[in-house]
Amino acid sequence: MRRRGLAVLVVAASALAIAGVALRGNADVTGRAVAAAIATTTTTSTTTTTATPPPSSTPQSTPSAPPTSAEQPVAAAAGAPLAGKIKPGVTRNAPATFYTSDGGGACSYDPGPDPLTVAMNWSDYEDSKACGAYVLVRANGKSITVRVTNLCPAPCRVGQLDLSREAFARLADPQQGEIPVTWTLVSPPLQKKISVRYKTGSSQYWCGIQVIDHRNPVARLEVQAGGQWKELRRMEYNYFLSENGAGCGGALAVTDIYGERLVVNALQVLPDVAQPTSLQFAAR
Repeated sequence: MRRRGLAVLVVAASALAIAGVALRGNADVTGRAVAAAIATTTTTSTTTTTATPPPSSTPQSTPSAPPTSAEQPVAAAAGAPLAGKIKPGVTRNAPATFYTSDGGGACSYDPGPDPLTVAMNWSDYEDSKACGAYVLVRANGKSITVRVTNLCPAPCRVGQLDLSREAFARLADPQQGEIPVTWTLVSPPLQKKISVRYKTGSSQYWCGIQVIDHRNPVARLEVQAGGQWKELRRMEYNYFLSENGAGCGGALAVTDIYGERLVVNALQVLPDVAQPTSLQFAAR
């Protein structure tokens, strides 16, 4: 099996973020995500929940386990006003390939033991809006749920999934190299709660904030600064940046594509530490 390689290099205003490398399974692929600012969306929050994160000196995060046979994912409901290109209730027909994945990649997640991951094509990756989303993939009368952790750049086709080798093998013999699949956004059962991580180099003067282990795709992140909520722009390596330090170390509000808004009380700025919360988005 030949392997394909990619490297996603993104230069932020005050920090250098290096996206993960995905080794492709069929042919050499080169390309990069296009850097773009995320436009502010209209507020359509429907639910706001507030919780104080439990104290922990060195909290850690681990990837979400795939649903068991007794916990089948449900198709995500339609009516998501903040959804990007991956919309709930829409089934996509596309090719699927595979690559050697450790769970890391362009979404800046830590490598982990969960083998069921996928690199999303450059179009549907949409400058990291797809990061952390769960999709149900079907082929040959079989199905698996995988989590988006990486980017598959051009010449990946629009709609294409580049599955981890382990995920592909559950659907077909890897010797096939490429198979037709259908895939749909889902909102799976999760025992884990959301965690929040500050990026390397973060301080009260500049910070990058990442949301981890969310059930539904994240649409926006706000910080509380000067008594007001300020929406941060999302980078293509899946961190939200406060380039002037506004709100760093303060309360956060995370909103999913359905408009559910979760408020996390102030967290310390602890770079590279996944700080757990007691919150999770509702199943859809």
